[in-house]
Amino acid sequence: MPVQVLLYVVAALAAYLLGSIPTGYLVARMHPNVDLLRQGSKKTGATNVLRTLGWRAAAIVFGGDFAKGVAAVLIARLLAGGDPVADVLAGVAAILGHNYSLFIGFRGGRGVTAGLGSLAVMAPVAMLAVAVVAVSVIGISRYVSLGSVIGACVTPIAVLVMVLAFSQPLPHLLFAVAGSALVVASHRDNIGRLLNGTERRLGERVQG
Repeated sequence: MPVQVLLYVVAALAAYLLGSIPTGYLVARMHPNVDLLRQGSKKTGATNVLRTLGWRAAAIVFGGDFAKGVAAVLIARLLAGGDPVADVLAGVAAILGHNYSLFIGFRGGRGVTAGLGSLAVMAPVAMLAVAVVAVSVIGISRYVSLGSVIGACVTPIAVLVMVLAFSQPLPHLLFAVAGSALVVASHRDNIGRLLNGTERRLGERVQG
């Protein structure tokens, strides 16, 4: 196996393991009788933590999940000498690890925050643009899922602009497309509820 391919494999595996750290699940288990895999949306991301435990716990989970994405790409760069293909593999693997965690039966979150962390290293300006769009949609609609899905859809456009106008490495566009597809796919149930008018708005807590 060529050395560079081996480095890609190692970077992807390391990123998957980092992504698999179930931040939300671990934070929730510090509280009596709280199991995110059984409560609310049954996802381990910051949104379910917010609805189940409140904003302080959600902020910790958001920071931890964002850091997973950042660390995954930084480690890939260290291993592969800054090869943008390694960035892409690590970013996608971090999202997969977050969504399908090895440590909690291949369950997890929806990949939004881990994906943002990865994008922050690859294309920080694009990440900020995506974040502004997502937060604006959430603020107007009060639907976190809608902001997440629209943010994911905007991501390839933002990165494409960076590729065309600011010499962003072309492989990063592949991360934007693949990562966004994973995020949108993980929101299938939310999209169904949005269409049916039954999706919970931001601030609605869940019980049990």
